[in-house]
Amino acid sequence: MHPSIVSTRFEHSPERLFAGLRQTMSYKNNLTAELWQRFMPLRRSIANQKSDLLYSLQCYPPDFFVRVDPDANFEKWALTEITGAGELPPGIETFSLSEGLYAVFHYRGSSANAPEVFGYIFGSWMPQSGYEADDRPHFEVLGEKYKTLDPLSEEEIWIPVKKR
Repeated sequence: MHPSIVSTRFEHSPERLFAGLRQTMSYKNNLTAELWQRFMPLRRSIANQKSDLLYSLQCYPPDFFVRVDPDANFEKWALTEITGAGELPPGIETFSLSEGLYAVFHYRGSSANAPEVFGYIFGSWMPQSGYEADDRPHFEVLGEKYKTLDPLSEEEIWIPVKKR
């Protein structure tokens, strides 16, 4: 196991409803910081939030992990989970996540180490697991222990999986 991954579990996520902002980007043209800078001032004005948890969600094209291309575009969302759509602030959209099985990795470390950790998940863990990535959104749960570049930061990485 990678030293920054505290634990791994499988979890069936129910269907969920979120509200937030989205941005098309690539890993080469990573606009994550800008997306979150736009979202954070608006998040308190979103009604019906289930909790203070934040979600960083990625929708990848079906062949995204087959041929690694840092210029390939994907859609990233900055989100909060909500109990119902209700009235939303201008620019905020809803996102419905379908139910499904996820491999959940409890990660402790700086977000700067993400490429190494995801490399381990897809390059080492996944091939040995008996599972493969499913064509559904990937997301990270950012709770009170999440602190961007802090080496003691904690988050959960949710990778959609299906049996091989």
